[in-house]
Amino acid sequence: MLEKEFKYFLDNKESLAQKYNGKFLVIKGENVIGAYDSEKDAYDNAIKNNELGTFLIQECSIQEAAFIQNFHSRVLF
Repeated sequence: MLEKEFKYFLDNKESLAQKYNGKFLVIKGENVIGAYDSEKDAYDNAIKNNELGTFLIQECSIQEAAFIQNFHSRVLF
């Protein structure tokens, strides 16, 4: 799930960071469909036109810590 989007980010992280450093990217397939200043803004805008589970929100940074995948769910245990 979302491996394609994360692979796209990793394969293009340097060029994406030059253009979007410090932004939160919304990636769908192999396309950046939005760049936002906060993760909340990215999420709020992405869900307007995209179904949950069909896009990745990824912080864009050259630092390795930004390359960790985080998955959020509204399911409570």
